[in-house]
Amino acid sequence: MSERIVVVGAALLDGGRLLAARRSAPAELAGRWELPGGKVEPGERPEAAVVRELREELGIETEVVERVPGSWPLRPPYELQVWTARLRPSSAEPKPLQDHDDLRWLTPAEIWSVPWLDQDVPAVKQTLTHLAAGPADGAPGA
Repeated sequence: MSERIVVVGAALLDGGRLLAARRSAPAELAGRWELPGGKVEPGERPEAAVVRELREELGIETEVVERVPGSWPLRPPYELQVWTARLRPSSAEPKPLQDHDDLRWLTPAEIWSVPWLDQDVPAVKQTLTHLAAGPADGAPGA
């Protein structure tokens, strides 16, 4: 049995909204939406990978809040794990720098207005369930 490789996804929250990123590459995923993130590098903690991936892909500085319960299989040997995160006060606004061509802040009512990647749907559903339990983005009144 081969060892699983963790892919981290970021449920980036701001004022009760979730950031979705539209893939521009590879071609078979282009035009579909996902939670931004990527592979955990050898020796790297998943939380550190979330921060690094968001810096590389979106040009932002973030802090991880907590892990969303669960994990979801991707194509072998990859497995998706999701963490909630928030922008640091000094961060720039997110911009699609790598592998994405558009970003949208979605309210809970808008979450299903974009075509999510099939493998991200269960993670997004769990994120919404997890968020309904209470605010994790640290925004006042969220």
